Amino acid sequence: MSDRGGQAPDRAESSTSGHDTADSLSPTASDRTAAVADDDPSSGRLVVVCGLPGVGKTTVAERIADHVDGRIRRTDVIRKELFPDPEYTDAETEAVYAELLSRARDDVDAGDAVVLDATFADDRFRAAARETAAEFDLVEVACDEAVVERRIERRDGISDADFEIHLHFRELFDAVAGDHVVVDNSGTEAETFAQVDAAFAADASAAEALAEEATAEDAPADRDERSAAVTDAK
Repeated sequence: MSDRGGQAPDRAESSTSGHDTADSLSPTASDRTAAVADDDPSSGRLVVVCGLPGVGKTTVAERIADHVDGRIRRTDVIRKELFPDPEYTDAETEAVYAELLSRARDDVDAGDAVVLDATFADDRFRAAARETAAEFDLVEVACDEAVVERRIERRDGISDADFEIHLHFRELFDAVAGDHVVVDNSGTEAETFAQVDAAFAADASAAEALAEEATAEDAPADRDERSAAVTDAK
């Protein structure tokens, strides 16, 4: 399985940003994914936000990105860069995830934080992502089916997934195992954000502490400069 290509309902994994399209379509696409997993983890941070189409992964990913000061990479964007007229085949999906993980690896190699916004229905891709960075977080977004159906009607237009795609992936989605965070996006945006904030509170606290420390360090210098300015004025 390849999260899950081979038929039109795979549109939930549409679009990624990428290059080397010919290489991505070659039989070595899955090898590229494996190569990413085989390398030693790098120094940056990787957060995977996974879940069924339409559950609100992007909303959660954006909030997490604020906490970890990271960039977001979406398969919905990458696929459409690689395949302007996608057919949602297994080969396309393999290429999309290979490119997604390759870009994520570049980010963590540079010591940056990156949040991956993708269905990740196939546990094989989650496992490959987990091996990409030493600091790794897995977040599963859940949502009541009736809420998903209503929200899909108001999507941003980047993803091609509709409610039938959501139902299709529900049957194929590999259960998320191991240590991970579950965010229920069935309620209001504020309720969803509160869950994310609680899960990533340490990041927010650290950021606030650093900001306060920087302010405290700058304050005496500012006062000295102001004093000097007054003395010079005299």
